[in-house]
Parts: sequence; structure tokens; C-alpha cells
Amino acid sequence: MRWLEYIVFLLIVVGLAQPAGLYLARVGQRRRTFLDPLLCPVEAVLHRLLGVRPEQEMTAGVYIICFLLFGAGCAIALFLVLIFQRWLPGGPVDAYLTTPMTKDLAANTAVSFSTTTTWQAYGGENTLRYLAQVIGLVAQNFLAGAAGLAVGFAFIRGIARERSATIGNFWVDLIRSLLYVLVPLTLLGSLVLIWQGVPLNMAPYTLAHTLEGRTQTIAQGPVAALEFIKNLGTNGGGFFNANGAHPYANPTPLTNFLGMLAIAVLPASLMLTFGHITYRPRAGWVLLLVMVALFLVGLVVCDWAESESPPQLAGLHILGGNMEGKEVRFGVGESVLTAIVTSNTSTGSYNSMHDSYQPLGVLAPLVCMLLGEVVFGGLGAGVYSIVMAALVGVFLGGLMVGRTPEYLGKRIGPGETRWIALYSLLTPMVVLALTAVAVGTSAGRSGLVTNSGPHGFTEILFAYASSMTNNGQAMAGLNANGVFYNLTTTIAMLAGRYGLAVLALALAGRLAAQRRLPITAGTLPSDTPTFGALVFGTILLVGALCFFPALALGPIVEFFQH
Repeated sequence: MRWLEYIVFLLIVVGLAQPAGLYLARVGQRRRTFLDPLLCPVEAVLHRLLGVRPEQEMTAGVYIICFLLFGAGCAIALFLVLIFQRWLPGGPVDAYLTTPMTKDLAANTAVSFSTTTTWQAYGGENTLRYLAQVIGLVAQNFLAGAAGLAVGFAFIRGIARERSATIGNFWVDLIRSLLYVLVPLTLLGSLVLIWQGVPLNMAPYTLAHTLEGRTQTIAQGPVAALEFIKNLGTNGGGFFNANGAHPYANPTPLTNFLGMLAIAVLPASLMLTFGHITYRPRAGWVLLLVMVALFLVGLVVCDWAESESPPQLAGLHILGGNMEGKEVRFGVGESVLTAIVTSNTSTGSYNSMHDSYQPLGVLAPLVCMLLGEVVFGGLGAGVYSIVMAALVGVFLGGLMVGRTPEYLGKRIGPGETRWIALYSLLTPMVVLALTAVAVGTSAGRSGLVTNSGPHGFTEILFAYASSMTNNGQAMAGLNANGVFYNLTTTIAMLAGRYGLAVLALALAGRLAAQRRLPITAGTLPSDTPTFGALVFGTILLVGALCFFPALALGPIVEFFQH
């Protein structure tokens, strides 16, 4: 049954990718859509109010500046909301807000949500007021997701255009991403969640009396306002500390399955958007199939590790897989599927605790993150991540056949190669350096409140991999709410969001200025199974060269210890 669900999920994602990809292409190219009669007047009003001139396009440099300024403004606004949330009206009452919102935690959270990382070093129900969640977090889920999609559109234009000094208008792309994609889909998805039992209220916390005679506090709030957009915008931050494992956030297998589709469909469809806009639809399909193949590898490893009986329980005659840290209503199947979907798509909307997974079960989502959003990926970030990986493959293929590398008619010369190399090396440089600092200092090791040894090392590596890939998942054995981790994870989140995006946009600007080269006998085809195998192998090779030693110190050695 588990594999039937996995296969059905992938078939639906691939099946929806074609119509969704064509729709996104129309949105990105400002072509007519079926929503135009309703949204065009709204779009025009927003342009006038914000002073946007849609006919004026931007160079890559100006686009980058607007993207950075927008992200900085969002982070500052959210920081102020979090710092002054005590003055906001509405619940919950102060007695339930047991985690203090310190300045370092507020800054970390503001950067986290404005970069779509949604790394949470706190529990939402005992830290934030309702209006702080709605005004602050929900708004950032929309804005940060739309900004990421805008960058994805700009990157695709850079490859598609020739002899162009511009790659689009950031503010136009941002508004269209909000109006034509995120807002309508979130309205529909949120209604489904409310129908399934996700609360949307401003009611006080409920005090219940248990059969043992004790009292239990049941948190409520405007949960449905956050839950769907966190998945659709590939954000992932939870209203509750338990995130998708909480019955109010994710009450049924249907909501869990729909949440996974909301996470994966748009990033997957951007591959076909890429193929459509560049007039190479088969090239888009090749990249999508590479993603599916890598997804299946992670799914097989994680499912095998978690479906076997834990070795710690050998001899006790306990049948079934590893259910520690998993919800009974989801079981191994939906827990594993969610773990692989969320770790591949920079969406930390977990529904089980990865700290309780078996060593190879942890290895699978960790590797998915370390590969750098090349499997579906974040909204917008996934498309430039997989194309960057493809360009590395093109460079290696060019070396093997002795020709200047080309991709979709664009020459990959020394200047372009520098940007690609910087992009490929940034993730390992940041993740490994910060992990080394944490392991080598008492401030970093002090966060290991539960585990030490290989498992503790894995918890630290997992935290920085999650932050760098703007994912947000964490292993609960690491106490990350301290000045050291609030600062260092903020560095990783900023590098993962803005460092990689700036490099991708700079490359897009260079490629847009080029003339498209004609196809010759020496051109490496980018729409064949051979090219797909080259990209697949390149991703695994580069990932192994960068991260295998670190993985060997963590989950791999822990596996052999068992």
C-alpha cells in the first residue's frame, strides 16, 4: 500500500506539471489567462498605488537590488511585529506565552520567514500571538514565496532571451506571482482544510479536564490561514510546535496528501515552464525526469530504513516498521513520503520527528537537502538549482568531447563558468564551515542537550543544511534557541536565499546578453536520455565529493554502529 501511494503521488505531480507549467508560463510572460477579467483591474490598481511601471524592464543588477531591498524590508517589518507583539490585541493570553521573544530570536525568525526557510527555534503556540502569526508569518509566506517565484521567472527569461540587456521587472513579477498564483490557490486550499477540520478562529485556548483528573491546555487560533500557504509557497513553518504532526494543523490523511501536492506541483511544473519559454519543451521534461529519478532514490532509501523493524527491538518479536516519532494515523508510508517531499522542496512542513528515524532514514532527507534544491526545490529556486547542476554537467561533457560547452544555444565561457562554480561551491562552504565551528566550540556543542557522538554531529549538520537550503526542518535533539545558533543559522539562511539567487540572476543577465548559437554536429543535445543521465550523475558526483566525509562522520558511521 505504501508504494501504491508513492506511485500515485508521483503520477499526479507529473500529470499536473504540464497544465500548471503552461499556466505559469503565461503568468511569467504576461500573456492572457482565464483570470485576467477578474485580476487585471486589481493588478493595474496595484501598479498605480505602488508606482510600478510595467513597461520598464530591469537589468540583472537592478533586478538583484530590488530583490535584496524587498527581502530586507520584509525582514525588518516582521522583526518589528515580533518585538512588539505583546501590544497586539487578541489571544493567547500572556500566561501561555512561555518562550520569551528575545531580540536574537526575533531577528532569526524574521530572516527565517522572509527567506522561505521558516526555521523555528520556538513553539508557535507558546511564543506568538494570533495577530503576530497572521500579520507577520502568514504575510511573509505569501511575499517571500512570490519573490522566489519572481526570481525563477527572471532566471528563465535570461536563458530564453538573446541580445537583451534586461530580464524583466521584479515588481511586476512579484505582483503577478501573488495575484495569479499564490492567492487564488491558497483560497481554495484553505477552504478544503477548514472542511477537513483545521480551525480558523480567534478563540481563547481551551482548558480540558482529562480522565486522570488533570487539566490540558488545547491551543487554537487562525490555523487554516497559515497551513496551506506555508506548503504552496514552499515555506513550511508551523502554527504549532509539532507542525504537520499536530491534529489541528494536519488532521487527516487527505490533508496530508493535499499538502504534499501543494508543495511539489508548482516547483515541478516550473521545469515545463522553463522548456516552454525557452522553446525547448523536451529539455524541460528531461530535467523534470531527472528530478523524479532522484526523488525515487531518496524515497527507496528512506522507506527501506523506516519499514524495517528497528535493530534495538530485535528479539522482542515486534512486527512492523519504526514507528517511534511518527503519528499512528499516518504510519510509516505517509511519514516517509512527507519527509522526502519536504526535504527535497525546501519546505520544512514535517509530520514526524526525524530525530527518531533510523540512521539511513535520516541520511535520505539530509542528502536531499545537501544536494541543493535540485529535486523540485523551492518555489523559483528549484528551477535555477537544477539548471545550474545541468550547466556543470554541460561543462564536464564539453571537457570530455573537447568542445566549448553550450546549453540551449548559449555559450558557457570562462565568465559564465565562474558564476556556476561559485554557485556550486557556496552551499558546501557555508554548511561545512558552520558545522565545523559548531562542533569545535563549546557554544555549538552546548546545543546538544540529548545526544552526542555521531547522532549529535548529524543534528548539527542537519541544522545548517536545513538553514542553507531554506528548508527549516530540525532534529529536536538540538536546542537551537540560543545566541550562537540564532546567529549562525541566520548566516546560513541569508547565504542560501540571497547568495544563491544573486549568483543565478547574475548568470541569467550574462546569458540574456548573448546571441543564440546555431545547432551544429558538435552541439551537446540537452533533450535526450543521455543528457539526463549526465545531469543525474553530475548531481550525485558533486554531492558526494562535497559532503561524503561529513556524512561518514554522522549517519553512515551510526548505521554501522548498529
